[in-house]
Amino acid sequence: MGELFILLIIGLAAGVLAGLLGIGGGIIFSPVLFFLFEGAGVENPVIWTIASALFCTFIAASGSIVRQYMQDNIFWKEGIQLGVMGAIGIFVGKQVLTSSYYQETEFVIFFSIMLLYVAWMMFRRGKDTDNEFGRSFDDMNAGRSFMTGGIGGFVASLAGVGGGGVMVPIMNLFYKQPFRKAVSVSHLGMIIMVTTGWGQLALEPGAVSGLTEFHIGYVDFGAALPLSLGGLVGGFGGAYLNQKISRKWLQWGFSVLAIAMAGRLIWGIL
Repeated sequence: MGELFILLIIGLAAGVLAGLLGIGGGIIFSPVLFFLFEGAGVENPVIWTIASALFCTFIAASGSIVRQYMQDNIFWKEGIQLGVMGAIGIFVGKQVLTSSYYQETEFVIFFSIMLLYVAWMMFRRGKDTDNEFGRSFDDMNAGRSFMTGGIGGFVASLAGVGGGGVMVPIMNLFYKQPFRKAVSVSHLGMIIMVTTGWGQLALEPGAVSGLTEFHIGYVDFGAALPLSLGGLVGGFGGAYLNQKISRKWLQWGFSVLAIAMAGRLIWGIL
């Protein structure tokens, strides 16, 4: 019962961050699940981690997108385009994930690099004082969606994240999309791409036993659901706060957290 409560609290924190920063929650779900699967001696802990984390991210992003819809901050066409392109990236990345070349060390290195990248992007965004309101912005066309979604989907399949930590900065900093719009488009696209991701891994043969008996393929629902439920509640709260508070200190604080998590992962393989 104590572990269940801890997972719920961690999921709640991840969901709030997802709604606030458009990161999908997987940036926290994946390390937590990896420590659990690896600590329990589960065979193929990386695939179990990514499959279960993608399911967690799906739940957290769903809660956030409902809130975005209620706030009339939804962009159906661009979000669906992004999701379809992301699904292609997910499929390509899955071929690497399920190969013999992608094991614990490769996962830790890849995920740590991604954490450091996200930390830098969040710190940079926190320094940006430019006001996006009252300015005109171009729409996300198919080419931009292909590039953004493809990269996000590939990263998602190798790290067990929603890809928002990559897609939101690309849309916001490179394609000059408003931050709130980038978060909304990212979360809608994320739902489509991560569903294809955990769905494929649920059908992947070779899964023996996860942390619990409640699993389909490599998706361990028994471990993922407590995180998911916390993430769902937190996603509503984070999307609400996204409209209410300045994110500067949150973004800088998250940068510090991401660096600390990368250090902890790397320490584990030394």
